[in-house]
Formats: sequence, C-alpha cells, structure tokens
Amino acid sequence: MERLNYNLAAKPASERLGYLAFVLTACVFAVFFVMPIVWSFANSFKPAAAALADPAALFSKAFSLENYRRLEHVGAGWYVYAGNSVLIAAGTVILTVLVSVPAGYGFSKFRFPGQSLLFVLIMATMMIPFQSILTPLFLILKVFRLQNSLLGLVLIYVTFQLPFAVFMMRNAFDAVPKALIEAARIDGASQATILRRIMLPIALPGVATVAMFAFLNSWNEFLAALIFLSDQNKFTLPIMLVNVSSGIYGIIDWGALQAGIAVTMVPCILLFLLLQRYYVRGLTAGAVK
Repeated sequence: MERLNYNLAAKPASERLGYLAFVLTACVFAVFFVMPIVWSFANSFKPAAAALADPAALFSKAFSLENYRRLEHVGAGWYVYAGNSVLIAAGTVILTVLVSVPAGYGFSKFRFPGQSLLFVLIMATMMIPFQSILTPLFLILKVFRLQNSLLGLVLIYVTFQLPFAVFMMRNAFDAVPKALIEAARIDGASQATILRRIMLPIALPGVATVAMFAFLNSWNEFLAALIFLSDQNKFTLPIMLVNVSSGIYGIIDWGALQAGIAVTMVPCILLFLLLQRYYVRGLTAGAVK
C-alpha cells in the first residue's frame, strides 16, 4: 500500500485514475487465478464425508489429512508416481538445456550454409500436432526397445521441447554484444571457454526460462505418458489423477482428487516463485538490441 500511495503521489492527477484502474484490474485477475489454487488446497484437507457432501464448498470446520493418506493406496502409491514424474521432468530439463544451449549459440553467433533454412525447419516442427504422430513415435520407440520406459518418454518430451528451447536460447545469445566474444578471442579463449565462462552466465535467464518450460510441460503432460506407458509402476502423477477421478464404480473421490491436485501443483508453484525473476528476463531476451 505504501508503494501504491507513492506511485499515485508521484504521478500527475490526470494519470492517477488510469493507474488506479490498472491496479484494481490486476487485482481482480489475480483473484481469478489464485482462487482455484486456494480452493484445491482447502478441499484437500476436508474429511471424506464433507468433501463428498459438498465438493464446491471452500472451507470446512474439520481439518484432516485423510485424503493424503488415501493417495498412498491409489495404484502403487502417490510417492511412486511422484518419483517417476521427478525423474522424467529432471531428465527432460537436463537434456533440453544441454542440447538447446550450444544449438542456440551456434545459430546466434555463427554463419554457415543453410543456416536460415535449418532454423526454419526446426521452428516448423512446432506446427506439427503431437496427436498426429503418436503411431510413428510408438514404432520408433519399439525399434529401440524403449517402449514402456521412462527414458523413452524423456526422449519424446525433449524432442518436442527443443524447437522452442533453441528459439529462446538463440534470442538470449543475440542479446549479448559481439564485442565480448571478440575480446575473449583476442585473449586466446576457445569457443567452448567463451560459451561456458562468458556467454552462459549472461544468458542465464534464457536458460532458466527454457528449464522452466521443459519442467512444466513434462511434469503436467498426460497423453504421451498414458499411451507409451503400460506398467502401472511407471505411471506419472497426471495418470494417477485420472485413476483417482474415475474411482470405484465411477464414484469420484473428491477429497483424494483435490489432494492429488495439490501434490501436483506444489512443485510447479515453488519452481515459478524461485525463478520468476529469471523467467520474465528470459522471455524478453533479444527483444531489444
């Protein structure tokens, strides 16, 4: 409030009304985005009877961890599915960053025959609907004996993350002045040294953005995991939520479902809170030169 009052006092009278309207509109949109999250967490601590009687109620007088305990008996247990999701998300992030960083650096700072055509082809893969190539992907995984494996799923996720990741890293490296590279070359630094010790620290917001997108997309992805995984012990959290929502005899266990949603949301929220500063800077990298 002190900052709001300071900003209002610092602006001319003609601009104060517009600034106040902007702040109020932003608060309204924030409430719309935050309320579903608050509702999910609040319902996850309801007793089973209260959750079944009135699933739409925001709060309950009673507090219980019963819903989280029931998740342990869903299939192999929520901790098994959470571990699978962590392994898949971590592998996707690491491989995406390892491939997109040198690729983005190459497209940004080097010139070679067919560069523009190759970059356009990479970007064009973003236009291919994932659902249209499920069969070819399954056949490829079968040839390499990677069907029904977490590694195969990681490779699929990395493949679909790379076009956007390469695009982001190229923009991030474009924002770095060439004078830094030329100065490093004069000092005798190799290309690997320039990339590792000069370019990468400056382009760190772009790396954080790529890593966050790769994590969120692989953590929340459902269709590929449902199709390419058949072993219940290798399922991920999104598939667990489907099993919870289907329930026995089609009866939805609302309390356990909200507990599963809360478990799925927590890593995403924490990651965004930790990296939001780099996320915004990474998205705008290369926009102004």
